[in-house]
Amino acid sequence: MSTEISGPAARIARVREMMAQRGYNAVVVRDEANLRWLTGAMGVFDYTFEFPHVAFISRDRCFLHTDSRYFNSFEENLPAGNPWELDMDQIAMPRWVADRALETKSSVIAVEDDMQISFYFGIQRGLQDVSICASLPQMHGDIQRMRAVKDSEEIELMRRAQSITDAAFAHMCEFIRPGLTEKQIRTELETFMFNNGADSLAFSSIVASGPNTANPHAIPSDRMVEKGDFVLMDYGAGYRDYRSDMTRTVCVGQPSEKQLELYALVRRTHEECAAAIHAGADGHEIHMLSKKIIGDAGYGDYYGHGLGHGVGIDIHELPNLGRTSNVLEEGAVVTVEPGVYLPGVGGVRLEDYGIVTKDGFKPFTKSSHDLVVIDC
Repeated sequence: MSTEISGPAARIARVREMMAQRGYNAVVVRDEANLRWLTGAMGVFDYTFEFPHVAFISRDRCFLHTDSRYFNSFEENLPAGNPWELDMDQIAMPRWVADRALETKSSVIAVEDDMQISFYFGIQRGLQDVSICASLPQMHGDIQRMRAVKDSEEIELMRRAQSITDAAFAHMCEFIRPGLTEKQIRTELETFMFNNGADSLAFSSIVASGPNTANPHAIPSDRMVEKGDFVLMDYGAGYRDYRSDMTRTVCVGQPSEKQLELYALVRRTHEECAAAIHAGADGHEIHMLSKKIIGDAGYGDYYGHGLGHGVGIDIHELPNLGRTSNVLEEGAVVTVEPGVYLPGVGGVRLEDYGIVTKDGFKPFTKSSHDLVVIDC
């Protein structure tokens, strides 16, 4: 799909095309990533599990309900000329949905798959209260699948997020030294990103050293970096609600032969798999390619996670490069992140992210794949 047409108006049009195909009169949206995508409002959503907003999109109207904590922020940050009818009426949100159904004469109202069951039943009660006989089918991930293909506006925000992430890596290569703890490295990494344009973290940064690098999702600890350690950093910047994702493994002091072997294997796996990505490819097949390369080298038991995933407003989005079939569409943004992890010894992961095109994978990441050796 082309990424030339961009912005919330085009996204709402895509939702309405889906509604027409499915026979829906309206859709109800609460997920904040979906709302950010549909509204284009930046600097409003805090991505909690509170779900303080709800949208109701009919065939010709767009309603958005929030409360007094967010109302002014929406008014200030919704794009000019937006179609949203915004309110902060003091009414239970399920009943608000029912009122919008009555107002728009909607009888087939699709809901998100992960909607809270209490909210779902609340809508049912509200519809009964306003005397509407309506069905509430699930969308079965329709909006998430649309979000998998990024438009030009989204791609530009993600490139900006990655430029901050790349700059942070260059800074950390000058900062890391023996005697620093993993927590101190994480603090410096995240502070640099905030001081250089990030307005959030893409996710909780992973910083691991020495044997801790064998834990793919290690939590930074008080362990001090020692000469000869691998240091693994998996992190990213958030910029205007879009995220980057990158992993680099560096060596503090001269690497051993085993470290060089592991790093070379992971780098080769990464580069061969990235070269296999193109629009129309199956993410599962590319994942299996990574399993084969690492398995043939004798390390198949030490690589258990998927090769990659989509990134956007959420750090994990469609499509997936893993155990299930996922056809990669043109315009999808995905990670490539193979790794090898030897318990008690250490591990390596190398990750870029970028856009899927008909001609191949075009990484946003600019940092080199060469192993960085930190003098000490």
